[in-house]
Amino acid sequence: MFFSTTPRLENLRAIADVKLTPFWLDDPSKPAQAPPLTTQIQTDLAIIGGGYTGLWTALQAKQADPKRDVVLLEAGEVAIGASGRNGGFCAASLTHGFSNGKSRWEKELAKLIQLGEQNLDGIEATIKQFNIDCDFIRSGELHIATEKYQVDMLRDEVKESSKYGMKAKFLTQDEVQARVHSSSYLAAIYDPSVAMLNPARLAWGLKKACLQLGVRFFEGTQVTTLEEKRESVILKTPHGRVESRKVALATNAFPPLLKYLRLFVVPVYDYVLMTEPLSRSQRDSIGWHGREGLADDGNQFHYYRTTEDGRILFGGYDAVYYQNNQIAPHLENRPASFGLLAEHFFQTFPTLTGLRFTHAWGGVIDTCSRYTAFWGKTYGDKLAYAMGYTGLGVGATRFGAQVMLDSLAGKKTERTELQMVKSKPFPFPPEPFRSPIINFTRWSLDQADRNQGRRNLWLKTLDVLGLGFDS
Repeated sequence: MFFSTTPRLENLRAIADVKLTPFWLDDPSKPAQAPPLTTQIQTDLAIIGGGYTGLWTALQAKQADPKRDVVLLEAGEVAIGASGRNGGFCAASLTHGFSNGKSRWEKELAKLIQLGEQNLDGIEATIKQFNIDCDFIRSGELHIATEKYQVDMLRDEVKESSKYGMKAKFLTQDEVQARVHSSSYLAAIYDPSVAMLNPARLAWGLKKACLQLGVRFFEGTQVTTLEEKRESVILKTPHGRVESRKVALATNAFPPLLKYLRLFVVPVYDYVLMTEPLSRSQRDSIGWHGREGLADDGNQFHYYRTTEDGRILFGGYDAVYYQNNQIAPHLENRPASFGLLAEHFFQTFPTLTGLRFTHAWGGVIDTCSRYTAFWGKTYGDKLAYAMGYTGLGVGATRFGAQVMLDSLAGKKTERTELQMVKSKPFPFPPEPFRSPIINFTRWSLDQADRNQGRRNLWLKTLDVLGLGFDS
């Protein structure tokens, strides 16, 4: 399906009254912020970052050793970053989908798929154990072909992935139209290994669980520098400091305290719209009565899902890099992207014309060149880090936290011995080269989407090298 690049006036009216704030964070159940650090303290494990990676690290550290003192430091507040802004797709995949995993770690792919499914089971078990109210539902996800050339690609992927233990199912045009109706849908893969959830409430629930187990939280506390000592690491903040035996760095796309990591992660902005609740007749007009997530199969893809109160979240397509790794609040408001999303929404569902959007927001993603998380240690193995989830961190961060804890404990486990864990992505070039290379890659991906998937020489070169740029 060819998506327009120019929003029509009637579709721009649909976003005229949006609140420029993430829908998930606009919630009266939002918990109170923990106070900042104002003293000097010591601890066994200090965690930098209050997103999913940091929260899962804190929770699992205390579950493994209740006597271990754990401190979590967050520059803003828990879930203010990607953990409270994403679409709420919680996938079992640790490899950013089957094809990416097969191209990089084919020999251990079956094991990675198995570990991913166990990880998703662990997330569900934790949600039940701590009674986290986050609308978790194992609805699955549809990967939709909107161009004829994509149909056979999806059919082949289902056949191939079954050899590695995946349970995906190919849906014909009639079968996908029976689930959700849009004239653009030609076929789909149904992947049952994906759950939907409310991302902010998951983060807040994990925070509450951590507090119950004795984790100490300090929000509004930015770690400015790290200093290594013989048996510990000093974390300096504006009004206090922490001396810790071990440190877990979980800063996602934000500037890492280890400067060399900036070569491996590119902060990319993704934009999202949320509709008002649909009426029964509107819902009937598109036939979408399930809770499964949807994503089209383009290089520049849209992802969308329904909420507990009957809204539709619609995001993706644009993946915007701002020169010099910019991250700033004003970049979360991009009217051009919001207008484009509104146009594409009504192209997909023309029967919903007249529906209004209530919220529009942006968030920054930690993209790396292999699309999956990577890990490492430094400071004499006293500090471990995990980052690079590239938009698939809702589920994979729990696994990422386990790898960090294994590494900090000096354990050789099934996880730490994976080639995926031992290897690193190829670094991105620094500025001034980074911006033109990324922008040319984005242009090339757009041209491939408009040219039956045919990839130009630049994209073919990146494919050979195992490199990429994605959200």
